[in-house]
Amino acid sequence: MKSFALLFLVVTCGMGALGQKVKPKKRSSGEEIHFRTKTKDVCTMSMSGDEEMKVRIECKSQGMSYWCEFTGKPSVCRAFRNNPKIYWNQIAVELRKLPHACESTEVLKTTMCQKAPTEAFMKQIAAGVEPEDLANRDRSVQKASASMRGAGKSSAKKIGKPPILPLIPTQHGQGSENETEAMKLAREHCWESLHGFCSYIIGIFRG
Repeated sequence: MKSFALLFLVVTCGMGALGQKVKPKKRSSGEEIHFRTKTKDVCTMSMSGDEEMKVRIECKSQGMSYWCEFTGKPSVCRAFRNNPKIYWNQIAVELRKLPHACESTEVLKTTMCQKAPTEAFMKQIAAGVEPEDLANRDRSVQKASASMRGAGKSSAKKIGKPPILPLIPTQHGQGSENETEAMKLAREHCWESLHGFCSYIIGIFRG
């Protein structure tokens, strides 16, 4: 009886270990692989999904950026279920050999799943190109508008500044001497509160 129980325990443990070995390895959704193409385009490949996977490739080249998306069911391939990490790395290796990561890649294939059903292949569903980086373009527009505003302010200051007129020297003539003498006489012969009035009257008679 003891030997039977021991044999049952050994068989159960062996089946558990076998189940762990057969369990497929999964690559976490949203993981990214970075690579460069043959022409040195800087690219990022991101994967998402479970049974039906989606792959997005984004690349930056000189003065432009481009992207493409693929979808498929690589889980149909037994080799993918056993080691998805090697599957995605093989795709990245093939993309490194191309000058453009999206132009000649309608279908993403790997050597480990060549004989898999067609639904296992990742087929391109969308692609796009942007002439330039939008963030850099926005920054250049902001700099241009700021420089234009500064030039407008400086020109407004130059236009609004009044001209500087030369100083005209004061002429000392007979009129000023008469006013001085009239004030002296007004101080001598008039009350202090009437100095201005008396000076005015004396100036008229003396003028």
